[in-house]
Amino acid sequence: MSHATERRGRRLRATIVLSALLATAGLVWGISAAIAASSSPTPALLGASGAPTPAASATPLTLRLGTTFDADNLNPFIGYSGTSYEIFHLNYDFLVGYAPDLSPRPELATSWTTSADGKTWTFQLRQGVKWQDGRPFTSADVAFTYDLIIKNSLTAFTSYTNNIIKVVPQGDFAVQMICAKPKANMLRLWIPILPQHVWAKVPVASLTTSFINKPPIIGTGPFQTTEVKKGEYVKLVKNPDYWVKGKPTIDELVIQIYQNPDTMTQDLKTGTLDYAMGIPTAEFTALKSQPGITANAADIKYFDEVCMNCYANSNSLGNPVLRDPRFRQAISWAVDKQKIVDFAYGGYAKVGQGIITPDVPTYYWTPLPDITFGFDLAKAGQMLDAAGYPLKNGVRVDKQGKPIVLRLWARSDDVPSQNSGKLITGWFRSLGLKITYQVLDSTTLSDALYNMKGKTYAPDFDMYIWGWGEYVDPDYILNVFTTGQINGWNDSVWSNAEYDKLYAQQAQTIDAHQRKPIVDKMVQIYYESAPYIVTNYEQQLEAYNTARWVGWTHVPPPAGPVAFANDNIDTYLNLKPKAAATTTTGSSNSTLIYALVAVAAVAVVVVALLLLRRGRGKAVEE
Repeated sequence: MSHATERRGRRLRATIVLSALLATAGLVWGISAAIAASSSPTPALLGASGAPTPAASATPLTLRLGTTFDADNLNPFIGYSGTSYEIFHLNYDFLVGYAPDLSPRPELATSWTTSADGKTWTFQLRQGVKWQDGRPFTSADVAFTYDLIIKNSLTAFTSYTNNIIKVVPQGDFAVQMICAKPKANMLRLWIPILPQHVWAKVPVASLTTSFINKPPIIGTGPFQTTEVKKGEYVKLVKNPDYWVKGKPTIDELVIQIYQNPDTMTQDLKTGTLDYAMGIPTAEFTALKSQPGITANAADIKYFDEVCMNCYANSNSLGNPVLRDPRFRQAISWAVDKQKIVDFAYGGYAKVGQGIITPDVPTYYWTPLPDITFGFDLAKAGQMLDAAGYPLKNGVRVDKQGKPIVLRLWARSDDVPSQNSGKLITGWFRSLGLKITYQVLDSTTLSDALYNMKGKTYAPDFDMYIWGWGEYVDPDYILNVFTTGQINGWNDSVWSNAEYDKLYAQQAQTIDAHQRKPIVDKMVQIYYESAPYIVTNYEQQLEAYNTARWVGWTHVPPPAGPVAFANDNIDTYLNLKPKAAATTTTGSSNSTLIYALVAVAAVAVVVVALLLLRRGRGKAVEE
C-alpha cells in the first residue's frame, strides 16, 4: 500500500514492452499544424519527465494523474500495486462498494438481506447493466467470479471468500451466497466482478501465473482501460453505458508513471498534470502556497514495516536467527520510529505499532506501555545477549559462534524506504550485526520472496522494508498473516496456531463489539512475536488542480485522499471542469503538443532509457 496504496501482494513477472517510435507522417503533420496554431511562446518539455504522454486530440475532456508507482499487472489475480488496484475499481464494479464515509454502498447489488443465522445472504442485482463490449451483465457473472476464486483457491481474493461455500443465481438478477458460518465482512468484499464470457476462456493454470489481461479490458465500471505502456502511462476512456446516469463527466483518464517525483511535481505546477501522488516532502510544503493547487497530507489506512523472514522450514534461505522471536523482539528495540517519521517522512507520518492503523474504524489497536517496543540500543544489546547472541570482538554471533550477517533491502521506487533503511542499518550495526544494505526494484524483491527450489517454496531474503494498505474491515490484513497465506500474502512467512484459531473466530463474529476483543488479541500476538517492526503510519502526500476542476472528493472527509484510495472512486465520477478553465489560454493543451514534439525529437533516447529502467538493484555505499 507516498506509496500509500502501493501494496496488496507480490507476484510480478513484468516485461517492459518498447512502444513503436512516434514517426508516422500523420502524427507529425498533426503536431506541426497544432504548433502553428498555438499562441504559447514558451512550451514546457514533458519529454524530460520520464513520463511520455499518449497522443490525444483537443476534443476529449482528459484528467491526468501522476504517480511514481507503475501498474505492475492488470490481471486482478496477479497485480498487487496500488495503481493496479485503482485501475481495477475504475474498470470493474464490486457487488457492494464504499460511500465516501466508507459505509457500504450498492454497486452491482442494489440491496441485500441475510438469514437469521447469518449463513445465507441474498443480493438483488442491478438490471440493464452492460459489459463494456455490449454483452448483458447477469447473476451468472457474479456466480462465476466467486466460484472461480473459491474452487481454485486464488489467493489474491481468498481472504474475502472464506466461509462462502457456493454462490447460486436466483434468476438473472439475484444471487444467493451460502456460507458455512456467519460472515462478518460480507458487505466489505473487495472483489471485482468479472465477465464470464471473457474469463471462462482463460486456462485456470495461467490465472495466477502468466495470463495477461490485455486492453481493451472488459468490465462494467465507469472507465475502460484501452492502452497501457509499461513504465509510461495507462489510458482509460469513459464508459458511455455506465449505470450511474450522467457520470462520469471526464472522457479520458491518463495515469502517467514518473521515474522522478520532482519532475512530476513540476508538471503539476505547469498544468501538465491535474493530480500528483507521492510528492517529495520539500516540494509538498512549497505547494501549499501555490495558487490553484491544493496540497493534502491525507490520512490513509497504510503502514510501513521492516519485514523479517520467519519461515521455520529447512528450505528457507533466510538467516535462521530471524526464526527466533527473542532475536526479533531484541532488534525491535533498536529502531527509533520517531526519527524515521521525522527524517524519512519529513513529519508526514505517525509512529507505528500494530498492523491495524488508526484510520481503520473501530478496530485500531495500540499496545499498552508495558509491552511497547521503544528505542533503547543498550536494552536491545542486553536482550540479544540473554537470548544467546553475544558480542565477540565487537561482532554479534549466533549460537554456533558464527557472525550474524543479515541482508536488509529497501525499494528503488520509494525514497522514504531508502532513508529508513539507512537509519536502520546504522542502528543494527551498532549492535554488532553485519548488515548488507541494498536498494532493489520491487520485482527483484518479489522474486526473492516467492523463490522456489524446484517445486519447493524457499523464500530467499532476510529483511526488507515495504508496507501494506488496508481496508475498512480488518479481516483482510488479519488474514495476510495466517498460516494458509504462506507462499501467498504472508510475506513474513510466520505461523502461529493461536492466531489462526482467533482469525477463524473473528471472521464469523458479526457484532463489532464482540469482534473487537478477538481482533485486539490477534494484533497483540503478532506484535509481541515481532515478525514485523511496524515503523510508521504514513500519510499520502497528494496535490491537485482546483483552478481547473471541481468535485475532488475526500475519502473519508475531511482529510482523506481524493484519489488512489482504492475503496472509493467518487472523485472520478464527480469531477467537472470549472467554466473558467475552458476559456483560458489553453496552456495545458499547448504544453502537451510541445511535449509530443519533444518526445518525437528524442525518440531514440527514450528507447535507450526504457532499456535501463529495470535494474537488479545495487548495494548502497555507506
